[in-house]
Amino acid sequence: MNISHAIKLCRTARGMSQMDLAEKANISTSYVSLIEGGKRDISISMVENIATALDTTAEIILFMAADKEKLVNIDAKFADDLSMSILELLSAKKSGVEEARL
Repeated sequence: MNISHAIKLCRTARGMSQMDLAEKANISTSYVSLIEGGKRDISISMVENIATALDTTAEIILFMAADKEKLVNIDAKFADDLSMSILELLSAKKSGVEEARL
């Protein structure tokens, strides 16, 4: 499971910096950096906190973090395609928010 990579993917899809995420999640920028660098394990409650700050769910982050070969009931290609679709939706949602601000 690579939760650090999933969080970084979701953050960048949202167009957020580590500082933006830290502010929204009420944690330090250095802690975000340590999480994304895989240097800190995080609790489920912290995943939920970060997911809320990213305007997504912990379940989506955990799915994206799952080792595809361990998703025994889901074809690996389908899991990859689904992850890419999630990132596209996160990016599209970010664009929609930006357009609404104009």
